[in-house]
Amino acid sequence: MPLFLINARDKSDSLALRMATREAHLAWAAEVRDRIAVAGPVFADDGQTMAGSTFIIAFDSLEEARLWAAQDPYARAGLFESVEIRPFRWLIGEGPPDEG
Repeated sequence: MPLFLINARDKSDSLALRMATREAHLAWAAEVRDRIAVAGPVFADDGQTMAGSTFIIAFDSLEEARLWAAQDPYARAGLFESVEIRPFRWLIGEGPPDEG
């Protein structure tokens, strides 16, 4: 199954909205945990303030990845300033952790 990189960046001054919808976002992402190679928050330059989200995740197609990302509670709440979704190939690194 192909991998896709999803990079979403928050609108400025939107930390309160992120925190208000964070639990719903985490529950939504957990529904496809088996497809996620890497995921987590992106931080502002201070290294402390959450400022976006990044996923590397498997889907059958780019369209399926786009449809899934549009259902993110963060996206539905209007948190993101931008979202980039691109096909991705794992080339260097150890890869996803062994679940076994």
